[in-house]
Amino acid sequence: MSEGNTASNARKLTEAAVMLAVATVLSLIKLLDLPYGGSVTLASLLPVIIISYRYGVRFGLLTGFVYGIIQQLLGLNTLSYVTTVQSIIAVILLDYLIAFMVIGFSGAFRKITPQSKALLYGTVLACVLRYICHVISGATVWAGLSIPTNAALLYSIGYNATYMVPETIVTAAVAYYTGSILDFNNVNITRIGKAKQSRLPILKWIGGLLLSAALIFDVRSVFVHLQNAETGEFDATGFANVNWSVIAIVSLIAVVAAIILFTISSKKEKND
Repeated sequence: MSEGNTASNARKLTEAAVMLAVATVLSLIKLLDLPYGGSVTLASLLPVIIISYRYGVRFGLLTGFVYGIIQQLLGLNTLSYVTTVQSIIAVILLDYLIAFMVIGFSGAFRKITPQSKALLYGTVLACVLRYICHVISGATVWAGLSIPTNAALLYSIGYNATYMVPETIVTAAVAYYTGSILDFNNVNITRIGKAKQSRLPILKWIGGLLLSAALIFDVRSVFVHLQNAETGEFDATGFANVNWSVIAIVSLIAVVAAIILFTISSKKEKND
């Protein structure tokens, strides 16, 4: 192996280590932490997505796998809720190792230009694949525990969407913005010149973030009442304690504001 290849590999590993550290810190900043697992973070997947974009799917998958191990170590208490060896292995694989390893597939769009769109598409793909892993886990391993046995698949689809949809929107927004101001295609990450920067639909992103914030509020307001305080199990009777009026008002305000922002943004784009 030449000195150049050795230096290149050392640089990749060092950069991946730094990005994994950043991703881990961001994963601890939770905008929403649901009672039965799952959270909305401050774009914690983005550092791994950037690594995959810079160095390709293979290295991205490896980085994602390592990130999955880190997340598993941080979430060891999750394993205390399952009892059999098979269920423990399933949780480790579906909720951690595979769920975070698939983030590496975000690099599949690295040849698309502009860079901001490549990162945006990669983020959506990574989040969808991770969502699928959690849905499968919820409908199988967690059925009868934190997810009702009846209609487990349907409930898992809905429950996991409540945090993965906002997580996707937040991460996609940050990825698109970051890809518009920083150039990840060179050896050294540099700032993109103003002439090459992609135009950001700021108003649309704000509208999307408002909808995400409303969804986070609604989800938190509902699911906080659906766990039995004594047994810790799912309790559907908690729906009666939810303040649906507040949820309706918050949702309505967010939807109206988002529609206004989307309309204004569309008109500005047409005029430009």
